[in-house]
Amino acid sequence: MWRDFFCDNEWLVWSWAGIIVISAGSWYQVHLDVRVNAWFGDFYDLLQKALSKDKDTHVTRQELYGYIFTFSEIAAIYILVAVFLSFFTKHWTFRWRNAMNDYYLKHWTRLRHIEGASQRVQEDTRRFAIMVEDIGATFLQSVLTLVAFLPILLQLSEQVKELPFFGEVPHALVILTLLWALFGTVGLALVGMRLPGLEFQNQLVEAAFRKELVYGEDQAERAGPDVVKELFQAVRDSYFRLYLNFMYFDVAKYSYLQFGVVVPYIALVPCISKGGITLGSMQRLVSAFNSVERSFQFLVRNWTEPLALKTEAFVHLHVARNSCSTVLASLRQSHLPRVEDSFQPFRYGQPL
Repeated sequence: MWRDFFCDNEWLVWSWAGIIVISAGSWYQVHLDVRVNAWFGDFYDLLQKALSKDKDTHVTRQELYGYIFTFSEIAAIYILVAVFLSFFTKHWTFRWRNAMNDYYLKHWTRLRHIEGASQRVQEDTRRFAIMVEDIGATFLQSVLTLVAFLPILLQLSEQVKELPFFGEVPHALVILTLLWALFGTVGLALVGMRLPGLEFQNQLVEAAFRKELVYGEDQAERAGPDVVKELFQAVRDSYFRLYLNFMYFDVAKYSYLQFGVVVPYIALVPCISKGGITLGSMQRLVSAFNSVERSFQFLVRNWTEPLALKTEAFVHLHVARNSCSTVLASLRQSHLPRVEDSFQPFRYGQPL
């Protein structure tokens, strides 16, 4: 998969030059985010000055228009970079899919006898390209954002000397960001620990249902009404069980994300109450806190697609090794194969 794209002479220019372009573009986007963060600080300080009751302070319309024009200039550049980077990333990931497709087609005479090989070549490479485009780009953006904003947060947090309930804490907001992101990642992992197994079982019954229908296309004795009805009932039960478990996971996830909006403001209460921070500095702190927090929350926000792709691959191997009647017998006994039992028989290098 990696070697087919990054080590093949045909794709060397696209693979390595492309990843340099994507990295440079992503870094420039983060640089623009840093400029916007600095702009927020200056602009909100200007607003605080303009709205103050001190007669000695005066802000002209030209100053306000100047700041708005500066933001518009940054935003326009950001739009151009984002559009180009999105367009280029799509082409780059499709070239990666092209490289994998060429590799599989070179070995098609050996692969064509494997059940479902055509679907795996087409569907899995397509989904992999989509995952790289979405998850890969997001991961790169998260890393670069962390590199850029963590020093800013470290510098700005020097103004915050204490936290509510904890008193004086050095670099309070940096420590709070790390602990809050760790709490969310570990907490949601514990809440959703049953979801990977349920997702695997869900993919299993879907594959068994589809496989029986495929057999029914060529064999009149297969895919009878009773069998198909029972298999679809298993699909229905599996989805309803998955929806129920996702419901309590979503309660935890969205509660955590929404409460995270007010966490930096709660942390700043002692500093704000003493008048130890300006409005602009507060906005910069909150913006930097949110940027670093989102970077650390990468797994919280982007865990479903890689999990689905991995479980689907194991499911197709499992169904290829076991007949639909075996799966159906397990369903009739109200016992689906456990994830760990289904994973054990497979070893890399074994023939299908």
